Amino acid sequence: MTTLRTTAVSIVCLYLCRAGAAHAGDDADAVVDWNAITEQAVLAAVPPHVGAPTTLDYAMVHAAVYDAVQAIEGDFEPFLVDIPGAYGSPQAAAAAAAHDVLVQLFPAQAASLDATYADYLASHDLEDDPGLAVGQEAAAGVIANRADDGSFPEPPPPPFIGGTGPGVWRPTPPASAPMAAEWLATVRPFTLIDPDQFRARPPPAVTSDRYTRHYKEVKRLGSIDSVRTPEQQAVANFWALNFGVQWNLALRDIATAHVHRISDSSRLFALANLAAADAAITSWDSKRHFVFWRPITAIQEGDSDGNPRTHGDAGWLPMLTTPPYPDYTSGANNVGGAMSRSLALFFGTDRFRFTFTTDSAIPGPRTRTFERFSDAAQELVDARVYHGVHFRFADTAARTQGRRVASWVFKHYLRPVCDHDDDRHDARGEEVDHAE
Repeated sequence: MTTLRTTAVSIVCLYLCRAGAAHAGDDADAVVDWNAITEQAVLAAVPPHVGAPTTLDYAMVHAAVYDAVQAIEGDFEPFLVDIPGAYGSPQAAAAAAAHDVLVQLFPAQAASLDATYADYLASHDLEDDPGLAVGQEAAAGVIANRADDGSFPEPPPPPFIGGTGPGVWRPTPPASAPMAAEWLATVRPFTLIDPDQFRARPPPAVTSDRYTRHYKEVKRLGSIDSVRTPEQQAVANFWALNFGVQWNLALRDIATAHVHRISDSSRLFALANLAAADAAITSWDSKRHFVFWRPITAIQEGDSDGNPRTHGDAGWLPMLTTPPYPDYTSGANNVGGAMSRSLALFFGTDRFRFTFTTDSAIPGPRTRTFERFSDAAQELVDARVYHGVHFRFADTAARTQGRRVASWVFKHYLRPVCDHDDDRHDARGEEVDHAE
């Protein structure tokens, strides 16, 4: 009875909080605009921030934007930085917060970011708005908090090249490079207790029925010359992209169409990107812990893995080049699971028609429309098998991890200010993904 009453009070309280905080003429443009500017900075970075590490960049930007906006709007609890007495335009606060974090992350782009910032303020009549100081304070707090988080270490750690036994990852052709961003496995998370909080269960033994089944599937469907159905090929081509960048593009499209208050938009982008960053860290923890080999190695070495049912092919190559880190678990599906689950939690339903746009270099349709957020996540699971870079069990385990991280973030952070249901420090949570 107490739980039901508390839930009912929380729902009413959330409605009243949002109604009371509405501002005439409010919109979510600044959050969306500065997410797009963040994308350009990430893509222009030298040396490049690629793959999973880009999730840290987005998370820092949107943590600062969220705290800046909420300092003024007051709908949801601050994430890191509480700024009593804040006032001014939340649009100005969002722009200043994003700008300052981006300049810290990408100092070589400071001049172009400063110019973009000045143009943005001028075009929105925000040059002298007191909200700018709020955004600057929020950014300073986030930057200080992440100063010693273990990301992008200098000097970098010694190269990690795995091992040589059956089931053990080792550098893969054509580059045969050491593990990329090995440090991500131990980066301090944004919301989790530690990087191994949602570590996956061990992968199947290379002699098991499950491993054999997934070995045969990726061997058949994931090679550069596999005969895939037209739909399988369309899925593979569409999802050959930068996952963090593309999920943020989806967020922008969804927010533009369906989120009309900057307070809610700041929360959506922060929830999704904090979850994606911690999901990426979770994936790298599992990769570094289990050090499981990639399909290219497994199939080329299939005759010497101790499993008489896995017939090797020394010339087998995947559809896409295999990234330089272990298979288990999939970083792409960790991020996809976190993003799709964050969206479902934010909107209160998984059933939601939306269009996803690709930046894949492979020719084909640029958009795919989904009826559920989880449908997009499922396609990504399938796509990484068709790409030949993951076993299906690495994809489904990763999706589960990403969903669990997103549920953790949604339950414990960025909550309505008048929701006093104190469940912030309870158990770590379980969610099992049975889809294979």
